[in-house]
Amino acid sequence: MGGGGSVTDRVCRKRDRGSLSHQRWQKIGSAALIADGHHARVDGFTSLAVFVGAVGVYLGFPLADPVIGLIITVAILRIVWGSGREVFTRVIDGIDPTIPDEVRDAALNTKGVKDVTQVRVRWIGHRLYAEVNIAVSPDLSVEAGHAIATEARHHLLHHLTYLSNALIHVDPLTASGEEHHYVSGHDYGDRTPHSHK
Repeated sequence: MGGGGSVTDRVCRKRDRGSLSHQRWQKIGSAALIADGHHARVDGFTSLAVFVGAVGVYLGFPLADPVIGLIITVAILRIVWGSGREVFTRVIDGIDPTIPDEVRDAALNTKGVKDVTQVRVRWIGHRLYAEVNIAVSPDLSVEAGHAIATEARHHLLHHLTYLSNALIHVDPLTASGEEHHYVSGHDYGDRTPHSHK
């Protein structure tokens, strides 16, 4: 009976450690450490499963051991797949595909923003950064456009707490979009004719 209590205590400790680690690393944004939190959580349930299998064999159910072993294997493979996918996505600078849409929607909900022409979101270390091109009325002063950009950034950081920072670029509505930032072929000093995109 003491053994059962010991296993239960170990399971609870590992589950709690896994949950705390997962929450802490989620705030930091480390995919590898989040995976470690998953591992700690599963480790606790694995200990319990092994105990259940041993009790099953002791009570005369010899198939309990291989069945529990199969269940543990499936659980481990599931963790490996999920964690591996998350870490690999981070390695190739990938993000959740819904995030740019959330950034766009939040920016569009800022008073004075007429359009959002481009959104870029990327990881820098363990932090998520956004670059957003917004369009405002061409009749506004530079100061008024800047105030809208400041409010848009404030709005993004408050409503999308996973963002660490946001850089807002302001265009007049009549010249918004990347095509208005291209510089076509031209001469500059003694350089050969060239363009900028």
